Amino acid sequence: MALNGVRMGAGRWRGSTKEMERTMAQSLRENLHLVSDPGNLDASVGEVFLMMLGVTCASTEDTVIDEEETITAVIGFGGLLSGACVFRSGASTALTIAGRLTGMEFAEIDGTVKDAIGEICNMLAGTWKGRVPELSANCGLSIPAVITGSNYHIHVQAPEFRLHRTYRFEDSEFAVTIICDGLQ
Repeated sequence: MALNGVRMGAGRWRGSTKEMERTMAQSLRENLHLVSDPGNLDASVGEVFLMMLGVTCASTEDTVIDEEETITAVIGFGGLLSGACVFRSGASTALTIAGRLTGMEFAEIDGTVKDAIGEICNMLAGTWKGRVPELSANCGLSIPAVITGSNYHIHVQAPEFRLHRTYRFEDSEFAVTIICDGLQ
């Protein structure tokens, strides 16, 4: 990639910031197949869960989390890609994840469990965006928002793309969704 057709030493480019942003944006749209590749999400989930919880996850058919109480963590993306990473599980899976992450036992969803689920979502979002170089350097993450309850849905109007996968480890299931509502 050369801006104004001139490459300078050590990988530096001569050109305005505006030109560089426009070139990166074109590159991100051209690499949409990488951004929306389910394999990148699967690899990110596998890496985070193996490293942080010591478990292997397998993607499953799209199932519905069938527990009365659910927990959802949302991390926003901002920059070349705007959207969100959404992690959703039933309460029992959240308790298992928090327990493995902290080494503690939990009987109910409390502040520590919510923090653990928010952190897992944060790690998933960061690992996923790190798999696409243009996103890694040009897309920031928000702090996690965590929602608990039942019978709620997160709706994004007319997303650019939506990547939704469900996963299982041991007797636990969860879903991860990447929603892109805009590419610059």
